Amino acid sequence: MFNKVSYRRGVIEGVIIYTLGRLGALISPVVFPDWTYVAAPLLFWSFMFIFPSFWATRRILSTRRERLSKRFWLLGPRLAAICFAIDLFLSLAIGQAVKLFGVQQGPVLLRLLQSGPDHMSLLQFGVAELLSASLFAFFTMGVICTRLAQGGFLRFTMPAGGNRVTL
Repeated sequence: MFNKVSYRRGVIEGVIIYTLGRLGALISPVVFPDWTYVAAPLLFWSFMFIFPSFWATRRILSTRRERLSKRFWLLGPRLAAICFAIDLFLSLAIGQAVKLFGVQQGPVLLRLLQSGPDHMSLLQFGVAELLSASLFAFFTMGVICTRLAQGGFLRFTMPAGGNRVTL
């Protein structure tokens, strides 16, 4: 009953989880008291990199015989492309994700036009967004591992003579 949503809804839910994590990563860790100084940013980063692909793959309805069909092979890159576009928009309009000891310096569009210590060059922004493009690897591996774990990890059937053997 829990895992019965369409492919489109699974992608939308994954994108929402990513967006919540990305918006949370805009908050400077200094705001959080005591042990949450480390836990909150880790939670936001896991919402950005781990949970979206796992959640989307886990929720999508599939037939019993379907293992890694074409739609699941494309789920990771498709989800990553949408999330990368959201990341690009949020970076330009609101600001980049804050690192552990960093502070929010504002929208990249303004930083590109400023001079002084807060200036950001196009090269710096390109490198930062190239690191964000690692979503493609994270999401693809997340979808593959989650999908394999759903149907019995590394279980497959191969022909052996006249009979079929399941390993």
